Amino acid sequence: MELQQAQQLVDDWIKSHGVRYFNELTNMAILTEEVGELARVISRTYGEQSFKQGEQANIADEIADVLWVLLCIANQTGVDVTEAFNKNIEKKTQRDSMRHISNNKLR
Repeated sequence: MELQQAQQLVDDWIKSHGVRYFNELTNMAILTEEVGELARVISRTYGEQSFKQGEQANIADEIADVLWVLLCIANQTGVDVTEAFNKNIEKKTQRDSMRHISNNKLR
């Protein structure tokens, strides 16, 4: 699936099942919550914390939740994620093309 298709899928779902988008501030709070849930699973899977009884890791679902809310915010603010991502890759390539390769800390 392409990013534009994902944006359209989210928009179609919101319009047919979600009544309307939550406002931007609410979605920002939801994004923060979802990132926290992802951090919780990662800290228990790869870090020193353990899962509580009944908890289980589902990193893929948590990443999908983060992506969902990001796409909601993109849709409601008029951001074409494909275009923004391509520009971001160009920026990183120009700015950092040699930065990491020449970083001795990464060797």
